[in-house]
Amino acid sequence: MNSAATILIIDDLAVARASMNAVLQGEGYELVFAENGITGIAKALELLPDTILLDVMMPDMDGFEVCRQIRANPLLAEIPVVMVTALDDRESRLQGLRAGADDFLSKPIDSLEIKTRLQTITRLNRYRRLQDERRQVERLNQEIIDAYNAGIEAWSRALDLRDKETEGHSKRVTEMTVRIAEALGITGDDLVQIWRGALLHDIGKMGIPDAILHKPGPLTNEEWLVMQKHPTYAYDLLRPIHYLQPALDIPYCHHEKWDGSGYPRGLQGTEIPLAARIFALADVWDALRSDRPYRLGWPVERIREHIASLAGSHFDPALVPLFLQLVEEASEPLLLHQYASATLR
Repeated sequence: MNSAATILIIDDLAVARASMNAVLQGEGYELVFAENGITGIAKALELLPDTILLDVMMPDMDGFEVCRQIRANPLLAEIPVVMVTALDDRESRLQGLRAGADDFLSKPIDSLEIKTRLQTITRLNRYRRLQDERRQVERLNQEIIDAYNAGIEAWSRALDLRDKETEGHSKRVTEMTVRIAEALGITGDDLVQIWRGALLHDIGKMGIPDAILHKPGPLTNEEWLVMQKHPTYAYDLLRPIHYLQPALDIPYCHHEKWDGSGYPRGLQGTEIPLAARIFALADVWDALRSDRPYRLGWPVERIREHIASLAGSHFDPALVPLFLQLVEEASEPLLLHQYASATLR
């Protein structure tokens, strides 16, 4: 928007066009001329000028009709039109306003007046266009974000479909994790990244063979070593995706433990990212609350006691009381809060 503003001058008289050129030349505008309404509309569509100076009294198609056609065209409707006329009567000006004119200039042209009017009108129109472009960019960005998030949700559902035992787990732990994060004052993009990371926490299990992932009994030591690779698989899968890099903390670190006994890196204490420490609580809660082929879900009070007992070993001791308080306040522990995806976009 730093180039010279384009002014389209539509006038059938060569002498009038020459007069406008003499007045406006050197004012920093790109001046384009048309000798009749039909040519003027065609040039307007081609150039999308910043302002149109339109003579009223023209043969074949007068300025009023030209203005009406400009206003009827969606591509031209927002361009300011200044009517230049020798008609001073009230009815002519009302007719021009009804046709869609933004302003009027009287002939003979006052050079100072036309320069001042054009400067104001052109500046306002360029500002409006800039705002329109910004809104369009924002809309496009939002559409891209919505598409990204829809893809993440689809991946999460696909993972749940692969492992019927944990169907719905990703959605539940994501809602719980976001609730805890909000209680800690986390907002904005940081909250969005936690939402994304929680949904994708088990994406690395795509690299685990079905024979291990779906094994009904206990895993052997060798099988357990393979299973422990899924956070690293998640890191390798997601790290090349630029917009998901800030969401890596949960998929990569959700099996780390406060005392350093977790995997894959044996992180300890606050070395573990906060998002992963938050998620670990929701993940264990939901896993213990849910029925499995080899056991029934635990009662709420037993889970509360179990999680409290692991403060300082498995879990961040500062987060455990907050989590248990949120569970206590919830009307139903499995449904701590319902978050529409749009809230996090």
